Amino acid sequence: MFVKKLVEKAGKKPGGSPSEGLRANDVEPRVVLHYGIPSGAHLFAYDPVQKILAVSTKDGRIKLFGKNQTQALLVSEEASTSKFIEFVQNQGLLLNVNSKNQIEPTAETKRILLVFSSGFITLWDIKESKPVLKTGGNGMVKQEAKKATCACWVCPSGSKVAVGYSNGDILIWSMTESFSMVCKLNLGYKAEKTPINSLKWVYAEGKASRVYATGSSSNSLQVVLLNDQTEVKMVKLGLHVSEPCVGMEMIMADAKQDSLLVLGKSGRVYAYDDYMIEKYLIQSQSKSPPSLPKESVVKLAFSDSCSGVTVGKFLTNSSHLLNLSDEDYAQLAKDTAPFLPSQIVSKEASRSAHFPGFTKVKNVYITGHSDGSIGVWDMSCPFLVPVLFLKEQADQDISSRGTAALTALHFDSNSRLLVSGDQNGMVRLYRFKPEPYLTENSFIPFQGSSKKGNNHIVHSVKHIKLTGSITCIQKSQNSKHLAIGSDQGHVSLVDVEEATVLYTKHIASDICPGITSLQFESCSVQGFEKNVLVVAMRDSSVFSLDSDTGNMIGTNMVKPKKPFKALFMQILDGKQDSSGNGESIVEDVSTRQPSVLLCSEKAVYIYPLSQVVQGVKKVLHKKKFSSPSICSASTFYGTSGVGLILVFSDGTVEIRSLPELSLLKQISIRGFTYSSPKQNSLPEITISASWDGDLVMVNGDDELIVSSVLPQKETFRLVESLSRVYKKDNAVCQDGTTASAVASSPKEKKGMFGSVFKTKPKRAADTETTESTKETIEDLSKIFTTANFPWNNNVERSRESNVVTRVGDEEELDIDDIDIEDDDHHQQQELPKEQGILSGISKQKLASKFTSFKGKLKQMTAKSEKSVVTNDEKHEEKSGASVDQIKKKYGFASSSEEMGAAKMAQSKLQDNLKKLQGISMKTTEMEDTAKSFSSTAKELLNAVEFNKQSSKT
Repeated sequence: MFVKKLVEKAGKKPGGSPSEGLRANDVEPRVVLHYGIPSGAHLFAYDPVQKILAVSTKDGRIKLFGKNQTQALLVSEEASTSKFIEFVQNQGLLLNVNSKNQIEPTAETKRILLVFSSGFITLWDIKESKPVLKTGGNGMVKQEAKKATCACWVCPSGSKVAVGYSNGDILIWSMTESFSMVCKLNLGYKAEKTPINSLKWVYAEGKASRVYATGSSSNSLQVVLLNDQTEVKMVKLGLHVSEPCVGMEMIMADAKQDSLLVLGKSGRVYAYDDYMIEKYLIQSQSKSPPSLPKESVVKLAFSDSCSGVTVGKFLTNSSHLLNLSDEDYAQLAKDTAPFLPSQIVSKEASRSAHFPGFTKVKNVYITGHSDGSIGVWDMSCPFLVPVLFLKEQADQDISSRGTAALTALHFDSNSRLLVSGDQNGMVRLYRFKPEPYLTENSFIPFQGSSKKGNNHIVHSVKHIKLTGSITCIQKSQNSKHLAIGSDQGHVSLVDVEEATVLYTKHIASDICPGITSLQFESCSVQGFEKNVLVVAMRDSSVFSLDSDTGNMIGTNMVKPKKPFKALFMQILDGKQDSSGNGESIVEDVSTRQPSVLLCSEKAVYIYPLSQVVQGVKKVLHKKKFSSPSICSASTFYGTSGVGLILVFSDGTVEIRSLPELSLLKQISIRGFTYSSPKQNSLPEITISASWDGDLVMVNGDDELIVSSVLPQKETFRLVESLSRVYKKDNAVCQDGTTASAVASSPKEKKGMFGSVFKTKPKRAADTETTESTKETIEDLSKIFTTANFPWNNNVERSRESNVVTRVGDEEELDIDDIDIEDDDHHQQQELPKEQGILSGISKQKLASKFTSFKGKLKQMTAKSEKSVVTNDEKHEEKSGASVDQIKKKYGFASSSEEMGAAKMAQSKLQDNLKKLQGISMKTTEMEDTAKSFSSTAKELLNAVEFNKQSSKT
């Protein structure tokens, strides 16, 4: 026997399974989607032009959130914490400084403000490599020792800066030649010696500019109005955040409804309506002050309509019909409620998609929630589209049934049956109508089979009350019966049509009661074919019952010597329901005898099914693990066999072959950690598996991770477009202005460092020509050529190759190159950046431009007429020219044309003259339009002045 085992082990291939089973080349584990706020978040950055929010984590990841459901996750090679991140606005560049001080020097201005921890402040000229102004340091404050912790500009012209300190002080310094302290903000942090960890400044016209401040390890967020009267009378607002704050960022919405995002110590993100904050500060001194701004938590879409996810079911359909095109899903991405409150979706657009059926779309995710509700989501694309919502209404007689958190889900596509079980032992059976469904709005609460609502989808719903919390649900081969297990060790057989309990058996356990898995199977018992129900308990015991009577067949239970908590059980025989939807994908997994796969937190066992039925322990294969423990196990079916997916508590994912349990490949999901739930509580992380190896991991209300196993499998549609957060066409702003001429508004932070880069006044920025960012970056690459700042030569060469050569304005234009098109979009792009239609129009400038343009047109017209006469004269002098030469010169198709070259040229010039006349008419119309705009601007200016005078009086 010992020699036989040695021969068997020698015949196995190291690191892989035998040739007839799953091989390493057949799998490619990877993360295909991350949706939501990553765990361990601790820093913010925002690009106000592109409307991109960056969230960095402590383990070297950066999550990007863009418009229209776009999200992307950047993962560094090393798990290093980011110390500083900031966007180069509207350039598609993000600066990241990690804990190892690895940085790529890039900038878009000539001067930066440097604030040192000692309190020393200097305005540094990058080109000259010397300080322009400096102050602070030891002579700044003589009373006590303190360190500068953060800073931000508090003036649109870059003349004032606010600095926060480790003792709770917030001082405002003048950056003029005097370089003196302007005032001191007393926000309460100084009394408790709370260090200031974040400062943000928001510019607003009038007297509504304000500073936001948070303290380290403090739940208090203070907002103070900053104007000429601040030193005399301070108007401030204190907000109590649910947890200590570590960062904050202001994001701008399309409808100018800005939101203040606050990052908590736990990594959770909270949102405040900035308009309500401004309104409260302005009206706080009035007789009827407004209510305090309310805090909201940024959560996954599951929590918008129902509570947190407690159990899930992920269904994939490889042979689905394309009921919705990519264009339809792209429109849904715009219409579906966004993850962040940075984009406004109209009520007409916020509607659910048409749901043709569970088997008619690529991916369906069914979620059970803590309030007993069920959500159905179309996950064909990398975002959540709500399609169906089932929840019992208060008007139903549910006093005897109650509502509790769902703990088990089962779906059978063949019988169109969805079954749910909750903590109170309530089982609900939803029977759906045949697919496809009608085009009615299905995202409404289910109100019962006898009332209107979901009647176009749900045929009926029935209830069964059992004992204990439901842990598992499994259907029989003929879909007529359901086996249901509970945490108290009860196994019940239910008739689906009658919704009645046929029998209930209680199985006691000395170690850990409760049923983990159930599965129907037919096998030979003492020479007779018998229908059995294989049962796996939490204490890793496995046994079988007669599915017809509920009596135990074997005399003993099969259990390991050192049992651990069981997580998963599956029968491997090639006949089981491999798709999870009632469709068998792999007809014959192996020629071996049917076996039972049992996975616990520390070990994996494979027993012969025949021995389990008889109650005899025989181990075919086993694999033990020391640390960390397994938190999820599932099987998947590929083209060459069946495999096992093991997810460990530290984020490691192993792919093993079956039944040999050989390790094929493994990956690590960074940021994923699983903690076992406390007794009588639900886990924070739920994991669902599809039949083809996709895992959906939901971490509370914050993030959703999807991993895939099979290579070349496209889990989602529109992956490329919905992961592209930076839009080049966003260089054209919403008001039609081009990015190349943008002068950042005072409300937006100028430069890549945001709070440390000098911001020019708006008027000065409008009159100056913006320098090329790429040229500045190239200059910086020469300045920072030291060992501390290694420059990537490949990046430098690529940027040098992309230098744009500008063409002079006086370049001669050939008359044949004139092409007149009515391209309003092109004209719109040429408007100056950051200027509205009225504010950016100068009557004198437009008049001079049009006059110059008309003068050039007259010159070109005269030139064209002169060229006609010249061509006629040349035609008389060179009448002997051959037809072939004329053909070559003017591009005639045939040499037998009788029309002369001069007539052909004259005809062409006449056409061009007509085009030029059209340009002249268009110019006149544009001039008239400019005059109209100018008059409208004057009227608007007069109205504003009148309103100001009225408000003063």
